[in-house]
Amino acid sequence: MKKYILLFALLFSITAFSQTEDFSKPDYRQIEKNVANKKSPYYFESLFDRYNRADSTMTIEEKRHLYYGYSFQPSYSPYSISDSQDELYEILRSEKTDTKTMEKLIKVSEKVLKDFPFNIRIKEYRMYAFKQLEKFKEAKVEETQAGIIIDAILSTGDGITKENSFYVISTGNEYEILDILGFRFGGEQQLIEQKYDYLTLAENSYNINGFYFDVTRLFESFKP
Repeated sequence: MKKYILLFALLFSITAFSQTEDFSKPDYRQIEKNVANKKSPYYFESLFDRYNRADSTMTIEEKRHLYYGYSFQPSYSPYSISDSQDELYEILRSEKTDTKTMEKLIKVSEKVLKDFPFNIRIKEYRMYAFKQLEKFKEAKVEETQAGIIIDAILSTGDGITKENSFYVISTGNEYEILDILGFRFGGEQQLIEQKYDYLTLAENSYNINGFYFDVTRLFESFKP
């Protein structure tokens, strides 16, 4: 529903890239150790608490440990679908923006986020709803949280080649990144070497054919 998708892509992409001039692949083994260590500054529960408080002082390494560290938590399920997803889509399809509908959108979307707290598009919907209700402080929280997720992903690469893939822990984040960077999906998705997702792009002024996403964690999470 285009009406609900906020055009905040340029702001986020500029902010993220300015912080991540040098790309760095996530070291999953080290991240797994760090987020499980209660004495580490990267302990997941501490980072997740700061994320929930929309702590804008988080460093890029803290953001990376938060996002990728979530894939080592028991609640991580990359292919699960929230029971509230259909209800949310029904609200969005209605295209209503009255107070009651916006309040319901916020309530239902919160349930969806419990299944995957780093869904950027849900953050966009919530930002819109809060602004419609003139709850600008709450909208800012959603914006800050979305920025944390985006910064983590964009710190890993530019997506142009397999070597510089964007690293993601959810296929949904792939399509969200396309939108954030101002591109449209070209209609073809290909799994390469059981490691990379390649998404084609619609014709664009940069003449980029597609983006690569490293989806290693999605497969490794099913290993015993």
